[in-house]
Amino acid sequence: MNTLLKEAYSADAFRQQGHALVDLLADHLATAEAGTGPVLNYQLPEEQLAYWQADFAQPTNIDPIPLLATMLQRSIHLHHPQCMGHQVSPPLPLAALTGLMTGLLNQGMAVYEMGMTANALERIVTQWLAEQLILGNEAGGLLTSGGTLANLTALLTARAIRAPADVWEEGTTSRLAIMVSEEAHYCVDRAARIMGLGTEGIIRIPTNDRFQMRTDLLEMYYERAKAKGLVVFAVVGSCCSTSTGSYDDLTAIADFCEKHTLWFHADGAHGAVAALSETYRHLVRGIERADSVVVDFHKMMMTPALITAVLYRHDADSYRTFQQKAQYLWADAEAKDWFNSGKRAFECTKLMMSANVYTLLRTYGPRIFTANVETLYELAENLTEQLRSRPDFELAVEPQANIVCFRYVGAEVDAQQLDQLNTQIWTRLVTQGAFYIVQTTIRGRVYLRVSLMNPLTTPEHLTRLLDEIVRCANIGVTERITANHPAS
Repeated sequence: MNTLLKEAYSADAFRQQGHALVDLLADHLATAEAGTGPVLNYQLPEEQLAYWQADFAQPTNIDPIPLLATMLQRSIHLHHPQCMGHQVSPPLPLAALTGLMTGLLNQGMAVYEMGMTANALERIVTQWLAEQLILGNEAGGLLTSGGTLANLTALLTARAIRAPADVWEEGTTSRLAIMVSEEAHYCVDRAARIMGLGTEGIIRIPTNDRFQMRTDLLEMYYERAKAKGLVVFAVVGSCCSTSTGSYDDLTAIADFCEKHTLWFHADGAHGAVAALSETYRHLVRGIERADSVVVDFHKMMMTPALITAVLYRHDADSYRTFQQKAQYLWADAEAKDWFNSGKRAFECTKLMMSANVYTLLRTYGPRIFTANVETLYELAENLTEQLRSRPDFELAVEPQANIVCFRYVGAEVDAQQLDQLNTQIWTRLVTQGAFYIVQTTIRGRVYLRVSLMNPLTTPEHLTRLLDEIVRCANIGVTERITANHPAS
């Protein structure tokens, strides 16, 4: 055997490197959770690329730990309690360890014998989640790689079942369309375009002052679409929207879909897990009537990305999505066998993602997910109270989830200058690295946006954030005054 290959596959070397890596990651975790270092060491894209280009030119090193330590140091630290940016969870350490195992096993899931355990675990995990959403006795689903692919999969199923012709065999014979909130995630728009619906086939329903779909307008927009010759086959409800964390009225959408025999899809990638809490379950009232639901485990359920469930009220519907023969994979392409994942999922060689969720459920039970949802939503309520008590801040909308949009308004400047000032605040925060949040534009105005994803974040961290924003704002105002009135 080739010497290099033999050394690379060495169990002893793996043991030694594995111990060293776990020590490195444990130290990183302890430092990040203590909040003693920065959230990120920000560099411009060109600087980051130049660093790694120079590194790539170096000689190989049989010890990978220094390289991995550098990657760690030059990455954003999601476990830091002052990391409040995007909707990505700090994974539980156990989930990361499970990922190490599944990475080594490398089990595909398209056919049963390549993913015997993974397919069985996926069946259990998806049925468990469907039960939590009260989708009924016939419910089930599958796991796939992220919300974008999950929403596309669900809408492909909707088209297969609700379109007037067999699109899979005959191609598009009608001008198909879906109805979505104007606040829906961009991946819904992307999915519709991938499906060939075009701009006209994406009917955007305006939102109210809380950024929720105006369900009172559904009937009017539906009739307009019909008059244009469009065939609406699905309505997408957001629970919750990405930008503001607003929940659509799912019950009203369900009523409308039942009236017109349309597919009701609930994009619950972020917020459907409110169903796991008795305190917040009311936010997703009506989700049990959805024909399909998408839920990201890597957002609110503390797993590494990407793990997303596509759930169906009638599990049998999922077999209509892709109808292809592949004799080398399975003998009967028509059989509805859950254990051959490739029949229902977009991916063929799919990661063993079910093991991550199953391990957390078997170790901690569902209560750990409930605790996470309630902790993060309560943190958003605390931040909201703090913002209300400080007149130099303004909320974009009353938060429903753990997403809070607000801006600094303490400077006596016009609206455009206020937008510029909030952009400057965000830039200064990110480049300093003590906090990480994002900015967004809501109805033409710039807002700061916080996604509270780390259950180790405390109200004290939130107070520090607001204090730091005020400090950055004061620096920005001083710089503006100096620029407008330079010393003579």
